[in-house]
Amino acid sequence: MKLSDYAKEVGVSYRTAWRWYKEGKIQGHQMPTGTVIITEKIARKNLGEKAEKTAIYTRVSATENKSNLEQQSERLVSYCMAKGYQVNKIVKEVGSGINDSRPQLLKLISDPTITRIVVEHKDRLTRFGFNYIEQLFKLEGRQIEVVNLAEDGKQDLVEDLVAIIYSFCTRLYGQRRSKRKTERIIAELKRNDDLG
Repeated sequence: MKLSDYAKEVGVSYRTAWRWYKEGKIQGHQMPTGTVIITEKIARKNLGEKAEKTAIYTRVSATENKSNLEQQSERLVSYCMAKGYQVNKIVKEVGSGINDSRPQLLKLISDPTITRIVVEHKDRLTRFGFNYIEQLFKLEGRQIEVVNLAEDGKQDLVEDLVAIIYSFCTRLYGQRRSKRKTERIIAELKRNDDLG
């Protein structure tokens, strides 16, 4: 297959695939026309077995960190290649790890054809309830693979505490804004009532 097709199949940019080819991470040859043909075979499961589909999930909390999504996905694609996984889907999302209504993640975990989700850290998937999701996946014969597990339990606790405080602060400020908005609406209605 052509290098451009390979890049689409794996879910990386053409430039990344070109770099991998030059570094010898993927096998192929260059035609006299300049076209690069990848000769690596894609591993297929036996027909009787359930086809394995791997998805990569990347997330950042804020739009100012959006550039990190591409870096996360490149690292995870490299990891999957090293493990021999074919990446079928790459999901990139901007949203809080505490938010339990992220549309891209919900769509991904609801897709029964995805047998493996690869994330860089547990908190990229979710700040809370990771073990519940992991257990439900196991019951369905699916798995979540975390590349970098925290070596120190204290690190997870501190990150969770910060996430909780952040969540409560945003809710508190949101309630204040909501209260002010409600007060403005009531004042406007009273003013319209007085005029009418």
